[in-house]
Amino acid sequence: MEITKSSSILIILLMFVSGLIQAKAYYSYQCPKQSRCSGKYISCPYECPSSESSDPKAKVCHIDCDKPICKAVCRRRKPNCNAPGSGCYDPRFIGGDGRVFYFHGKSNENFALVSDSDLQINAHFIGHRPAGRSRHYTWIQALGILFHSQSFSVEATRSVQWNDDVDLLKFTYNGNDLAVPEGALSSWKSPEGEIRVERIARKNSVMVTVREVAEILVSVVPVTKEDDRIHNYQLPNDDCFAHLEVQFRLVKLSGEVEGVLGRTYRPDFENPAKVGVAMPVVGGEDKYKTSSLLAADCASCGTFSQGKERSGSSRMVQYGTLDCTKFSSGLGIVCKK
Repeated sequence: MEITKSSSILIILLMFVSGLIQAKAYYSYQCPKQSRCSGKYISCPYECPSSESSDPKAKVCHIDCDKPICKAVCRRRKPNCNAPGSGCYDPRFIGGDGRVFYFHGKSNENFALVSDSDLQINAHFIGHRPAGRSRHYTWIQALGILFHSQSFSVEATRSVQWNDDVDLLKFTYNGNDLAVPEGALSSWKSPEGEIRVERIARKNSVMVTVREVAEILVSVVPVTKEDDRIHNYQLPNDDCFAHLEVQFRLVKLSGEVEGVLGRTYRPDFENPAKVGVAMPVVGGEDKYKTSSLLAADCASCGTFSQGKERSGSSRMVQYGTLDCTKFSSGLGIVCKK
């Protein structure tokens, strides 16, 4: 009887591990039978022959066996902070309209980046205020995602010093800690496959996919000593202020989408950021503040309904006139009419 129990436990463990794809750098890959590209042998193109590179700016090969094209693509491993849909630095955003703006928020507070009828994406801000300065310098430390009845979060954990060999990403799903093994092509997906996390580098870089709604490139980076010197942050010696750089591809948004970033995708949006200003700062802290990372209770978050799918498509903003596939190659094209 004990042998039977041990065998059952072993089978369960094997089934669990089978859901997590782990691999070192790859040049070609045979898709598993249960994937959409079942059994197909896919090779990396000449332009990006490997899934990893010692050059952080180089494009690398990416093979997604669940994409219908069943082809390898070249893409950057990190968010493109100079492309639409990005949020980087002391948060500088580039909206769906292509305009650059800054949203400072407040340290240790949460703000809605995107709020729609079936999708809520919040950000938690960390910050530092030097003596004599009126406001905190702030950075995005975590993202919280609500989709239908599910919740997911990704965050950069605190570190005294930055080390390229240490992974600082932490994940949760429906309130429980989630482990995504380190290594390129390591991935996890929710039971229904609606939320997927895939590592696009061995450490500190992932792509989060909310099926048919969003793709999010996420990287953990520190505030460097050079950044500290240039901007006079006056950071303490016991915190490298590890934070997230992010880039969103948002599709199928409604015409009523809200949020610091989401509102810039509305067809009737008029950007309040002043043209020609070096740092065009927009407000909205009171409108977009939420009570927690996984809450949809900001003053302008009226459309999201937990557990309810969007019905009909009369309010949907259409994104059919541009090639939306370029985002997955790292170019950050916004699919907007």
